[in-house]
Amino acid sequence: MSESESGSEFQQRIEELERIEELERQSASASRLFDLRLVLGSLFGVYGIIMTVAGITASDAAIAKAAGININLWSGIGMLVLGGLFLLWTKLGPVPPPRSGDRPPENRRPPEAGE
Repeated sequence: MSESESGSEFQQRIEELERIEELERQSASASRLFDLRLVLGSLFGVYGIIMTVAGITASDAAIAKAAGININLWSGIGMLVLGGLFLLWTKLGPVPPPRSGDRPPENRRPPEAGE
């Protein structure tokens, strides 16, 4: 009877490990989804598109106000480049998923002078 009990315990442990692995996969995809580089790259990209379109459609009077420089166009291009760099950085250097044993450091106050 001990063999059947140990077999069922073994099966329960395997099922528990499979559940833990599934939760770790979900946690890893959530951490990648909210990666700050992805958010910043997307925002710079969207605003870059808006500024570039505004620069392309700028009137001569608007360009004359900016000392002859199409500032909307150049700002838009700069934002597109910066957004692209953020997105490339996200793709080339992904965030490693947290390991189950990793714990954030405890919030401790720094030692004060004289302690």
